[in-house]
Amino acid sequence: MTGGERSAPPPAADPVLLHTEGRSARITLNRPRALNALNHEMVRRIDAALTAWEHDPAVETVVITGAGERGLCAGGDIRAVHDDARDGDGTASAAFWRDEYHLNARIARYPKPYVALMDGIVMGGGVGVSAHGGVRVVTERSRIAMPETGIGFVPDVGGTHLLGRAPGELGTHLALTGARIGAADAVLCGLADHCIPSAALGQFTDELAAEPLRDVLARHVQPPPPGQLADRREWIDACYTAGTVEEIVHRLFAHGGPDAKEAAETLLAKSPTALKVTLAAIRRARRLGTLERVLDQEYRVSCAALSSPDLVEGVRAQIIDKDRDPRWSPATLAEVTDADVERFFAPLGDRELGLERSSSGTSDR
Repeated sequence: MTGGERSAPPPAADPVLLHTEGRSARITLNRPRALNALNHEMVRRIDAALTAWEHDPAVETVVITGAGERGLCAGGDIRAVHDDARDGDGTASAAFWRDEYHLNARIARYPKPYVALMDGIVMGGGVGVSAHGGVRVVTERSRIAMPETGIGFVPDVGGTHLLGRAPGELGTHLALTGARIGAADAVLCGLADHCIPSAALGQFTDELAAEPLRDVLARHVQPPPPGQLADRREWIDACYTAGTVEEIVHRLFAHGGPDAKEAAETLLAKSPTALKVTLAAIRRARRLGTLERVLDQEYRVSCAALSSPDLVEGVRAQIIDKDRDPRWSPATLAEVTDADVERFFAPLGDRELGLERSSSGTSDR
C-alpha cells in the first residue's frame, strides 16, 4: 500500500483489517477468537499502515479498534512467547518485542491524531497500541489492566512508563496487582482521555470520515461511570510508598480495610520475582523520563524474563493448563535477592533495543 492509494478492506481472514474512508483510516485487530491478541505479523501490518497513512494527505485521522464483542485486545500472543521460552532460544520473542516496542514509541509520536477505541477488554499489548495514542477513548465496558505479574512477567509495551506517571502510587498498585480498571479510573490514571458510550462508537467512527475529530468528539463525549481508585487513593499511596514489596504487603495487611487486605492477598499469589522486578522497573521508569528510555529498559527486562522459570510456569498455569496453581521459583518474596532483581536490568550489549539512540523526535524510525 503506497501513500496515495485508497484501500478496500482485505479478506476477513486477515489478522489486521485496514480501511480508509473519507478523512479517516481505520485499523481493526481481527483475531476475535483470541480476543485480538497481537502477534508479530499484526505488529508489522500496523506499522506499515502507519507509514503509508503518515504520508497520505487524504488521511487526517487514524482509528484503531478490535473485532468482535469482547474488547480491543487482550495482549500479546503469550502462548507463542511461552513456547519460545520453553523450547526455543528466545530469538523469536525478542524480535517480536523489538518491533512491538518500536511501534509503541511510534504511536506515541505519530504526527496525525491516533484515536484508540478502548472498548471492552484492553490488557498488556492492547494497552501498548492504545494508551500511547493522542486520543484514547474508553466506554462503560472498558476493562483495562497490565496483568503481567500473574504470569511471571513484568509490565512492558511502555506500561511502566504510563503507570509510573499515574497520580501518587496508583500505577504501582495496578502494576503489582494487575487489577482491572474501568473508564473513570483509566482517565484518572492517565491511560485514557474521553468516555463515549459503547453503543455510539460505530456512529463516532463513521462521522470521523466526514468531519474534524474535534467536532465529532464534542458531540459524543460523556462523563464516565464512577470509578473506585479516587476513594482508595489514601491507603494506596500510604502502603505503596514502601521501599520493598515485603513492606508493601505488610502495610496493606496492617491497614485493616477489606480492599487493602484483598490487595495484599492478591500480591502474595503473584510471582515473587516478577513483583520485585516490577517495583524496581516502575521506580526506575520515573527517573528515566522519556518513553524511549523506558522501552529500552523494558526490553532488557523482557529478554531476561525468557530465561526465568516463572514466565513459562505462569503461562502454563494461567493460560495453557489453566490449573491456576503456579509453582513460582523462588516461591517467596524473601528468597528473591537484590542480585536476582538486578539481573533483569543488565545491559544487552549489541542486542539493546536502542530506541533512545535512534529517536529523532519524528515518527520515522
